[in-house]
Amino acid sequence: MKKILLASVFTLLLISTSFAQVAENAEDVTPLKVDDIMPTIELLDLDGTITSTESIISEQPTIFLFYRGGWCPYCNAHLAAVGQSIKEITALGYQIVGISPDSPENLSKLIDKNELTYSLYSDGDGTLIKAMGIAFKAPKKYQSMLEDFSDDKNSELLPVPSIFVVDTDGTILYEYVNPDYKTRLSAEDLIETLEELE
Repeated sequence: MKKILLASVFTLLLISTSFAQVAENAEDVTPLKVDDIMPTIELLDLDGTITSTESIISEQPTIFLFYRGGWCPYCNAHLAAVGQSIKEITALGYQIVGISPDSPENLSKLIDKNELTYSLYSDGDGTLIKAMGIAFKAPKKYQSMLEDFSDDKNSELLPVPSIFVVDTDGTILYEYVNPDYKTRLSAEDLIETLEELE
């Protein structure tokens, strides 16, 4: 009986940690899937105040945009493009939040630069990024810059740019994960997807 119990505990530990790993490269990530439950993880808002994913999603379904950082021109362009469609997205009953390893100070700069009207949160050490299964080892050429942008909390990992649509109970309704950071889900395709979820 003890052997069975120990085996069960070991299996549960393997399952619980399988999505917290950092893949060797972007093509090897193992993201959470539709109908999985988003983990409750603490993040920092622009003021450095701790909040949780649970509190973010508590009032309405949420679109989580995971991006590499404010230093990435493709991320800047994508965040701005989605921001231009915010009226259509909010009219469908969703809120948008952006998540990256960037520090709160750098998030504020990004909001000002791109005139964003939705919230950005800091996952400085990549806890949520790892838990979502989209973390991979950053190439060495990025490490110094990642340290600067994350206020020395991260130099080791990058998120694969991703979109997760999450219901108020934490259920993942839709996911888009593309290892090619140059290819993003367009705002138009996102809106079409949200309409199909209605």
